[in-house]
Amino acid sequence: MAVSDAILKRLLALHPKIIDLSLDRMHRILAALGHPQRALPPVIHVAGTNGKGSTIAYMQAAMEAAGLRVHTYSSPHLVRFHERIRLGAPGGGGPISDEELSELLERCEAANDGLPITFFEITTAAAMLAFSSHPADYLLLEVGLGGRLDATNVIDRPALSIITAVDLDHQQYLGDTIETIAAEKAGILKAGVQAVIARQDNDALAAIEARAVHTGTRLLVAGRDWQSFEQHGRLVYQDEDGLLDLPMPALAGRFQVDNAGTAIAALRALDDSRMDEKDISQAMTAVRWPARMQRITSGRLVDLCGSNAELWLDGGHNPAAGQAIAQSLADLSERVEKPVVLVLGMLNTKAAANYVAPFAGLVAGIVTLSIPDEENALSAEDLAAIARGQGIDAEPADSIEDAIATAAKAFETPRIVVCGSLYLAGHVLALNAGEKAGAVSGTSNKKG
Repeated sequence: MAVSDAILKRLLALHPKIIDLSLDRMHRILAALGHPQRALPPVIHVAGTNGKGSTIAYMQAAMEAAGLRVHTYSSPHLVRFHERIRLGAPGGGGPISDEELSELLERCEAANDGLPITFFEITTAAAMLAFSSHPADYLLLEVGLGGRLDATNVIDRPALSIITAVDLDHQQYLGDTIETIAAEKAGILKAGVQAVIARQDNDALAAIEARAVHTGTRLLVAGRDWQSFEQHGRLVYQDEDGLLDLPMPALAGRFQVDNAGTAIAALRALDDSRMDEKDISQAMTAVRWPARMQRITSGRLVDLCGSNAELWLDGGHNPAAGQAIAQSLADLSERVEKPVVLVLGMLNTKAAANYVAPFAGLVAGIVTLSIPDEENALSAEDLAAIARGQGIDAEPADSIEDAIATAAKAFETPRIVVCGSLYLAGHVLALNAGEKAGAVSGTSNKKG
């Protein structure tokens, strides 16, 4: 076990609740640390339900293509906690080292002095210490949950705000309607700071616009101020400054046209002369974002599938993600038809029936499992019953390996899609590489 893993496990005990949205504890610990949030590179603050990670990945790829140093902060991690804090460097950066992470966590622990603070809050404070200590051109800062009271919302004046697609998720914390959730996301809007808004449900957009009027924020809204669409196998982006004819995104899924468009609108809004169309074009093909309709082509689990099967992975876990994955699978079937089998694991806090519903009539069957080492996981048997309730044949399995082997044996040339949870996705990536997922996962990740 890495030194930082032991510290991270210890920090989990500082607050009885995994999620307790408030900014008071963040302001307290940041003050004790000397206000590192005031010494960050220019911040692009990104909120939303779906598409945050992909949008950040496109922006990072374009900025790095232009030779810029880019820090990124994202959650949850897939395999190791260190993935959350990525430090920019010339030619591209990488995850924070275990040595530096351990030192920063210990500083935060000492500054907190045993007072209640959530795991996400204290680790976000450590991330801000890291980012303030390393020069960079930009920090791409992803909201953890919501926006208004999220631990990242201590930045007084970001360079730009972004709100990706808003949908129902985490209703127990954010509200049970699109409008209330969108209002929470719009809590990141700041006076005098432009905000790029992805394609939204009408009610979500109305809530965002109401907040923008209150803060005096200029919005750049998809479908009104800019648009992105596929045409003749190319990605076309258009705004008042002109049209870009770009390669289609390397990330699979029709919804990536919207995510890429959001990133391009944000890059154009920054009006940074160091970045140009060539850098954006390169980003479309260079972008990488694991566990988002990711085709896995080698590794232990791929070998388990057999040579004629395809193995795909997606960590989306809400109804909108289910719809997007189903659409992507339909598009794949139009090109190369194969029987599709889902390997599904989900948390008991998610709307499993609504997630599964779009796959009815599209997939040949579902193999369910209980996510390893996750106390809030639905049992394989309960999840299979939910799938059958949506009219889909389903059977439970004992493990990831058992589920994939069962799916592979069911058909001669299947397209196997592991989905339903980012926690599950992390275990799959680790198992496929012959590793073990990081010691701190499960409850310390909040989304999956």
